[in-house]
Amino acid sequence: MNNSHTEHHHAGGDQAGQEAHSFAGEHVYDGITEYDNPTPGWWKLLFGASCIFAVFYWLYFHLDAPAGRTIYDDFDRQAAAIFQRRFSEIGDLKPDEATLLKYLNDSQWLKVGEVTYKANCVSCHGQNGEGLVGPNLTDENWKNVTKLEDIAKVIEVGAANGSMPAWRNRLSHVNQIVLTAAYVASLRGSKPGNPKAPEGNPIPPWPAGTAAASGSQ
Repeated sequence: MNNSHTEHHHAGGDQAGQEAHSFAGEHVYDGITEYDNPTPGWWKLLFGASCIFAVFYWLYFHLDAPAGRTIYDDFDRQAAAIFQRRFSEIGDLKPDEATLLKYLNDSQWLKVGEVTYKANCVSCHGQNGEGLVGPNLTDENWKNVTKLEDIAKVIEVGAANGSMPAWRNRLSHVNQIVLTAAYVASLRGSKPGNPKAPEGNPIPPWPAGTAAASGSQ
């Protein structure tokens, strides 16, 4: 009985060894044999389907695709609709000195300018206007600006041969330009951390000394 059990044990061990050998690969390192574990069929099928889907996705969304198909376009449409509803309260603003001074001291509407700034401008000018690639917006030196309304003009048409891009065709409403200009003007005199060295030339204070009142925002 013991002999039969032993023979059965050896037979089972030999069979297991043969099965293990059939899965063994050709790579052996320090006596350790690498098993050949084929990629499951379902994984290959999923990978192939993903590649096919990617081709059609690229053709539909990127290769000569008309505007309006991406999630960014969808976001822009929704943002434009929201701004349009809000701006109906104040009409279309003019980027002149009187308008900028008015909204530079209006915390509710200045917040709209801040939202636009932080969505589009922080990569160049910093979260708090301290300056990164673009100039510092908090000190007394300015490039391409000598008076308050110049800020709106620079936002609208750009400057420095495209280093500062034009935003008139990128923002959904003219009021975003005006309110963003007011917000940028409000940053003057604030003290952000790690400010960039001054660039450009010193310019006179904003009219009526309004920047000092709102520069702490």
